[in-house]
Amino acid sequence: MKKRFALAALAALIVSTGVATAAPCGGPFGAFVDGLRTEAVQNGQSRETVDAFFRGVQQDQRVIRADRAQGIFQRPFLDFSRALISQNRINSARANAQRHAAVFDAAERNFGVSRGILLAFWAFETDFGANQGDFNTVNALVTLAHDCRRPELFRPQVFAALEMFRRGDLNPATTVGAWAGEIGMVQKLPSDILDYGVDADGSGSVDMRTSVPDAILSAANMLRGKGWQAGQPWMHEVAIPSGLDLTRTGLRTELSVAEWQRLGVTPRHGSLPSGGMQASIILPQGHRGPAFMVFPNYRVLFEWNQSFIYVTTAAYFATRLEGAPVYTAGNPEQGLNQDQMRTLQQRLQARGFDTGGTTGILGAMTRAAVQDVQAELGLAADGWPTPELLRRL
Repeated sequence: MKKRFALAALAALIVSTGVATAAPCGGPFGAFVDGLRTEAVQNGQSRETVDAFFRGVQQDQRVIRADRAQGIFQRPFLDFSRALISQNRINSARANAQRHAAVFDAAERNFGVSRGILLAFWAFETDFGANQGDFNTVNALVTLAHDCRRPELFRPQVFAALEMFRRGDLNPATTVGAWAGEIGMVQKLPSDILDYGVDADGSGSVDMRTSVPDAILSAANMLRGKGWQAGQPWMHEVAIPSGLDLTRTGLRTELSVAEWQRLGVTPRHGSLPSGGMQASIILPQGHRGPAFMVFPNYRVLFEWNQSFIYVTTAAYFATRLEGAPVYTAGNPEQGLNQDQMRTLQQRLQARGFDTGGTTGILGAMTRAAVQDVQAELGLAADGWPTPELLRRL
């Protein structure tokens, strides 16, 4: 009750005094926008630019609904990957690789990023530019900054979009994209475009929406800037021995490739990289499903998207585009539906584990908690939650 009163009092103070910069989120939408205006001027933007940028900005309830309904990330890896990776998408990726070979050559030469990775994200984000979204970008960003679920992510993006507008690279009235404010063929947020945008076609501006060279080389520049290592792998499918200590699997543990090989891990195809490279073993659907050895470049991909299931599928798709065979699906144990997952997260939290909330999504924190409690209960500690685990809890 005290917290609600404090928020209401703060909102009233903002309305009565005009000191809108005190509100990081929430309160009357108009007062919140006034706060953004004031902060933008304090940050050095001209009043004329600020007024033009925020003129007509509106709260978009479609954005809030989309933010709350990310059901696709609740699907298990096999279902998710099969839904996203079709033969048609593989054919389109290969056709685009040929059509824009010079662009991908430049991305590999200048930034060291594999064309498989860039093609995978281009495919998943917008189907190679065909579906870039129809949400007004400024409305989406201001709506999400006002919403109190993730204001720390989206508030800075509003000011980044404002700077893009000042430079002539964004039109508040006509620029559209994804519901979360990403723009263009590879769906990047304004701050990433400012930091890593490349005018690859020499037009004088960074056009992420219609210029394939700008979009692809900007994406490659961002990945390199986030730590991508040129010429290094990101993922390789492996087979794990029946006696492997499963508590060593997951992203929390890194061993050298040579150490994993001494433990009996073998490649499903081809050969693994040099023995000194650090790697983790991930089991997206438990020890009875596919197994992958992942390397430092795989971890960089979380700078693009924080979803484990999305990143793992994109990384796998990239290996397919570069010649890897279809994974060995195995015979995974039954998983949990969304309601069961929420119940599991609640029970894990009651035991003192941090699951990152009760979202019903099997994210990295929930996987780690599941693995720890599986070890406590004497179950296969592979991080894959099953009805048996839920029953035991």
